[in-house]
Order: sequence, then structure tokens, then C-alpha cells
Amino acid sequence: MAGPVEASRGGFPVAAAVQALGAFWTDGRRVERAAYAIGAALMASGLLHLAVFAVDGGPWTGPVSWRKPVTFGLSFGLTLLTIAWVSASVRLGDRARTAILGVFAADCVVEVALITLQAWRKVPSHFNEETAFDTVVTRMLAAGGGVLVVTLVALAVASFRRNEEVAPSMRLAVRSGFAALVLALASGAAMIARGVTTVRSGDQQAAYHVVAALKPAHFVTMHAILVLPLLAWLLTFTALPEPRRVRAVAFASGAYWAVAAAVIAISAFRFATA
Repeated sequence: MAGPVEASRGGFPVAAAVQALGAFWTDGRRVERAAYAIGAALMASGLLHLAVFAVDGGPWTGPVSWRKPVTFGLSFGLTLLTIAWVSASVRLGDRARTAILGVFAADCVVEVALITLQAWRKVPSHFNEETAFDTVVTRMLAAGGGVLVVTLVALAVASFRRNEEVAPSMRLAVRSGFAALVLALASGAAMIARGVTTVRSGDQQAAYHVVAALKPAHFVTMHAILVLPLLAWLLTFTALPEPRRVRAVAFASGAYWAVAAAVIAISAFRFATA
């Protein structure tokens, strides 16, 4: 991670922040740079399909729409960029880091590719067992979700290892973000399990309705891993001493968790009664 940069008297040092962003690439490990490149490509794919939607039209919502390659491309790309970035604050051996980030990046590519393929075929990507091919895609997406859980939980556990090379404020942000991410993975697993069960009971359309109830909880817990470390990083460009940065991150984490708890409670109730 780039080290702290003190704020200038004239306000927030934008030039220093931009320079520090570039350092993540130039100083990053090979696997981190590869993950950055792949994440950017996935986001570009999402934006490309937004242009396809603008030209082709069609519904934005529903199981068959251009929304899915757009949102999944952007979401997986942003998540991969984020994980590659914050993993630099996690104490890992070189081989373990390369394996975890490599597998995670490959899985992101496969997930987005399969979802995009189904969008071009004009069929649902999830909970679709209409044909043998669609069943294979659905099961591969579910298996890919399992790989995401294993790799991200491994990083979450590693984030709680002692690491004096990282500032306390960043350690707190990363740990809080990963804790929320584990909840996002749990909600994602619950959606897949409930959706598959509903489909096998003979009502595919009901599956999409049921899993939609947990999407707000999944979203809000998914992105804490970006928001909180980003705040901790931005604070390094201020004149605040590290103890005050820790308190600021702790306050932000508490506020984020309070909002997340409310969203989770509402989503869980709707999911249970759907």
C-alpha cells in the first residue's frame, strides 16, 4: 500500500492522491497488477453492454435483460479491483496471495462470461434448467459462487492476522469491510439455495421473486470492503494524526454497520415471508 501523505495547507492534495493511485500499479505485485487489468476489462465489458442496451433496447429488469451483463460486469470488475487493492493490507505469503487472487480473478471472469453469454442467447442465466446446456451454465454459476466464498473467506480470515506494516486505521477498515463481505457471501449463498429449491419445486418465476428480497442486504454488505478502506486511505492525505484516523474509521464503520443491520433485518423478513 502507498504510505501516508500529509495534507498541504491549501486543502486536499489531489495531485498527491493521483500519484499514489499510480503507485498501486507500479509498486504492486504481478498478481495484483493482473487483477487490476482483468477488473478494468470486466468493467469495460459492463459499460459496453450498457451501450448495447441503449441501441438494442428491451426491458431493464427481469431475468432476461441487458441489465445483467452490465451490472455483473461492473460489480465483479469493481470487486476484483477492490480485493486486489485491499489484499495488499493483508498478511499473506507470496504463494498464498498469488493462488487466492489468481483463482478469484479467474472465477470473476467465468461468472461474468457465463452471464453475458446467456444474455446474448436471450435466456435467464440463473436458476435456468430448461435445457441441458442451460442447466450446466446454472450449475457452473453456482459452483463459481462457492469458489468466491472460499477465496474471500480465506482473505477475511487472513485480514485478522497481526500486521504491523499496515496503519491501524487501515487494518480496522479492512477487517470491518471483510466482516461485512462475509455477510454478503452468506446472503448470496442463501439466495442461490432458496432459488434452486424453488425452481426444483416447479416454479422458476417464483425463484426470481424470492431471491430479490435479499438483494438490498447483499448489496449494502458487499461494498463495505471498498467504502471503509477507501475512507482510511483518503484520511492519510489529511493532517489528522493516526489515533484520530482510527476514531474516524471506527465511527464510519459503526454508522455503516447500523445502516447495514437495518437493511439486513428488512431484507431477511421479506425473504422469510416471500
